Amino acid sequence: MTAAAGTGGTGTGSGYAVVVPTLVRDTLADCLAALAAATGPDPDEIVLVDDRPGSDADPGALEHPLSVLGDLRERTVVLRSGGRGPAAARNTGIQAVGSPWTAFLDDDVQVGPHWCDQLVQDLAEAAPDTGAVQGVIAVPLPGERRPTDWERGTAGLARARWITADMAYRTDVLKQVAGFDERFTRAFREDADLALRVLDAGWRIRRGRRTTRHPVRPAARWVSLKQQRGNADDALMRRLHGPDWWAKAVAPRGRIRRHAAITAAGAAALALAAAGRPRAAALAGAGWAAGTAEFAWARIAPGPRTRHEVTTMLVTSALIPPAATWHRLSGLWRHRAAPAWREVAA
Repeated sequence: MTAAAGTGGTGTGSGYAVVVPTLVRDTLADCLAALAAATGPDPDEIVLVDDRPGSDADPGALEHPLSVLGDLRERTVVLRSGGRGPAAARNTGIQAVGSPWTAFLDDDVQVGPHWCDQLVQDLAEAAPDTGAVQGVIAVPLPGERRPTDWERGTAGLARARWITADMAYRTDVLKQVAGFDERFTRAFREDADLALRVLDAGWRIRRGRRTTRHPVRPAARWVSLKQQRGNADDALMRRLHGPDWWAKAVAPRGRIRRHAAITAAGAAALALAAAGRPRAAALAGAGWAAGTAEFAWARIAPGPRTRHEVTTMLVTSALIPPAATWHRLSGLWRHRAAPAWREVAA
């Protein structure tokens, strides 16, 4: 698993397969239609991996998305991964690929009109020690108002390293590092973990010139609370890649330390009040209020400041710190015995 880059029979051609993990959302048809319309050499194969749980996997839901592929339908295979998450779904797809390169697309992106041409050029220009070539992600934002918190979060994908919204790996490299780590069951950090393992194995990753559009999809009002589950994945990243994994992955460090401090202040205020120490409880409560207010304003200030957005930010800013802290602690406990990547690869 730690063989020198460029050895071991890695394919040198620019033939490619496209792997798309999907929950068969409404965005899938647009994703496949854009791929079918792109100019340039067609993919050798398209592997569509249906990751819906068995009870939800109505095959009829795929009829329309598959129909937009046109002539590419003959090159498309549909596999099922049983609802185990995008990492497991991509691994299922990798096993079916016979092309030198595997290009991953998310099912909510739309490749550019010349994507196939540009992808083949990106791959042809890859040096022998280049294990992966990342696409350029463009996130369209509303021009008539400031973006919401959710929209700003999606826009961050345009700056993110190694995201599998549009990422091409040498197929042999993926197999060399054993693919994606299926302990990452959400679409979060599994791409950074894979990239760090590929880099540790001696390969390089570079950015190409092809462009893919990533629209901001609709989201529930309380989506930011659900996103706090990613703190458990950050705990796994720390176990696998060390406490400095943030720097290695060029990822924002986040606010987990502040969230923990705010949560501790709130818990202390409640405990002190129950113990009959009102003055100390008021002091701890003031710390909680100040931290929560700062967090809320940091999210409200750059946004549209509508009543709906402000109300959502106020409520979620009070709930996110304890939710984030809980998920981080649960992740640390769940992954307490996970060995570092280098120990596994040695």
